[in-house]
Amino acid sequence: MAYKVVIATRSFGSTSDRPAQILAEAGCELIKVDINKATDAEYAAALQEADAAIVGSRPITAEMIGVTHKLKVICMHGVGVDHINRDAAQARGVIVANCPGANSDGVADLTLGLMLAVARRIPHYMQALQRGEWGHAVGVEIWQKTLGLIGLGRIGRGVAERAAGFRMRVLVCDPYLTPAAIAAIGAHPTDLATVLADADFVSLHAPATPETRQLINRDTLRHMKPTAYLINTARGDLVDEAALYEALTTGVIAGAALDVYSAEPPGAMPLLKLPNVVATPHIGAHSREATTNASVLAAQNVAHVLQTGDALWKVA
Repeated sequence: MAYKVVIATRSFGSTSDRPAQILAEAGCELIKVDINKATDAEYAAALQEADAAIVGSRPITAEMIGVTHKLKVICMHGVGVDHINRDAAQARGVIVANCPGANSDGVADLTLGLMLAVARRIPHYMQALQRGEWGHAVGVEIWQKTLGLIGLGRIGRGVAERAAGFRMRVLVCDPYLTPAAIAAIGAHPTDLATVLADADFVSLHAPATPETRQLINRDTLRHMKPTAYLINTARGDLVDEAALYEALTTGVIAGAALDVYSAEPPGAMPLLKLPNVVATPHIGAHSREATTNASVLAAQNVAHVLQTGDALWKVA
């Protein structure tokens, strides 16, 4: 019996043949959906007859799940599953799975890269050089500065490890970890107010939940140093973007570096035009290594569900 597996992400298997081999060995036929061109109706039609789906960041709605006949698993090609309607999936007995740890190193790398880029204003001065300008350029160093991490999951830990190479003092606010667990990696456990007040760089690594939505807002931004920088490679919903724009244009904080947005793509967002902002198009997980890892784990997840009825890495 051949299983039909919808592939609704461009990056699946783009860096290795191994993921496709795993699914082929499990008796799967791959049905690729051009996620940039398919309408919601076309996407739903593909899912309707599928046994499994490996998906990217495009929303999977209750309506899409509701028309499926034999769907057993939806696996995110990555980690975050906020865009998948898990209540609808659970109601129809569809497992929602993901690939924990697949892209942690890639996102941690990008976080340090964005930190350096915004501190030294690298994109700004590159553009100036391309215009033929040469002259006065001033940035700030990250060497031995204080880094505040909000969240210490796999990515946050990776950032802390990398920051050690710059001899940064690392403060961590994570209510789900014990102070001893935070201290064990050489960081200092503390609360949100202290992170905001003391850190030269505040980096977000928390999940998007009702409690964390717009955690960074007009009030919390005003608790940061005027010389501080905000880095967000986690979830766009963690930040009130209108409040951040105001803070950046009135000198409340010095700058921001962003890889994620409340709406993606963000369109003509005023934030993106500010000279003290460095922005990338949600590329944290887009390294060759992370893509290979996610593709292999997603294929293993799907094959395991189809063969055993349960996932290796299940979210719900």
